Amino acid sequence: MAYGESLLSKVIDANDPTALTRYGIEESHMGTEAERKALRFIREYAEKNGRAPDYRTVAAEVAGFTYMPEVADSFEWLASKVKADASKRMQHAFYTSREFSENFSAMKPDEFAEWVRGKLDGITSETAVRTKVGTDIKRDTDAFLDEYRKRKEGRSFKIWRSKFPTINREIGGYLSGNMYTWYGRSGRGKSIFTMEEAIEAAFQGANVLVWAMEMSRFEWMARAYSSISARRGVISATIDGVDYEAGFENRALLAGKLSEEFERGFEAFLAEINETIPGTIVVRAVDDKDFSSRRVRDLEADILATKADVVVIDPYYYMTYEANTSKTAGGDAAETSKKLRALAGRTQTVIHGITQAEEVRDDKDDEGNRELRPPTRAELKKSKAFLEDSALTIGIDTLDGIGVIQLNKGRNGGEGVTVEVVYLPNYGIVRETETGAEAAGQFNF
Repeated sequence: MAYGESLLSKVIDANDPTALTRYGIEESHMGTEAERKALRFIREYAEKNGRAPDYRTVAAEVAGFTYMPEVADSFEWLASKVKADASKRMQHAFYTSREFSENFSAMKPDEFAEWVRGKLDGITSETAVRTKVGTDIKRDTDAFLDEYRKRKEGRSFKIWRSKFPTINREIGGYLSGNMYTWYGRSGRGKSIFTMEEAIEAAFQGANVLVWAMEMSRFEWMARAYSSISARRGVISATIDGVDYEAGFENRALLAGKLSEEFERGFEAFLAEINETIPGTIVVRAVDDKDFSSRRVRDLEADILATKADVVVIDPYYYMTYEANTSKTAGGDAAETSKKLRALAGRTQTVIHGITQAEEVRDDKDDEGNRELRPPTRAELKKSKAFLEDSALTIGIDTLDGIGVIQLNKGRNGGEGVTVEVVYLPNYGIVRETETGAEAAGQFNF
């Protein structure tokens, strides 16, 4: 059946040329040249005369067009049939195209599959029927109440609390569906801070997925075990005259040089770790042989497979960036950032991502000694898109056993707030100082 002719006939009878716009009907959706010409004529006529043409006028102007009187089907149903037929034609043309054959021969299997998915997604988007625009705040109150009750019961979205009390106080914790960007200059502890937040979420029962693209699996696990054991205070350590409840020494774990006594204690610690952490942490590391494809689509597959609640991307710029469709400088990173933001919302995960800050020369005093100086918003390196797409950007710096966290751009508050931190990651100790925000106020940034 010629659904295109039926739809156009109904437009004529109902004198409703705007239906073509409401349902996004384009010439490419029509199956015959006569239907395409009729659509074009109806639109042009309506633009000049403010109404649809008479059916006799269309028949006279467009050879081959068959008018169908008294079409009873709805515009929505007819539009869906027109677009379904168009989708089939577009897919057939794609699969039988020369481009398809050439790319099948030239591309690697994963690249070809990604390209095909992108093309099919484009066809799906082009032939989708939109029946509703947005949310009516007067009529959609039931949907709001349903979401409210889900949130009240903790079924719709979650807040994962930070390890650092000041962050919880300022922004209320990390909200699912949002992206948070951590940045600092090279070697200042970005991976350590995000690891601490990952572990903190796991202690709250979260399923955590870590993409560690700079660090080996063994190195990440050694650091994590130092941190987790420090939370339990398995060792008492005196560092620079201060007594701490500490964890197994990270450097000794990495070198395989724990004393026999500590080895026995470490093995006992690992035997109980399943009962220690309510949630899970799954790490994909740079030395994993099956970790070669690092697109946003691959991340989504891992999120679904692990049922992740919290994700760490360390760092953004080691992902396989999306295609730079805008053809502008930094467009690949911007497109990746946009897709990650959408992914966080679609999967209702918290995404912690890492990038670098610009190196500076003004972080030393008059005698040439480096001072704590967290990076500003303007010093976020690699792509400003991550600044724009993140609910919060967090600058960090560390030096000689202390560190500072600065909340820079915050959608939910906290901008400009600083947090002073005890930073002794070799012993698993990374925590806010007891004086909290008051001590942070002593710094002049």
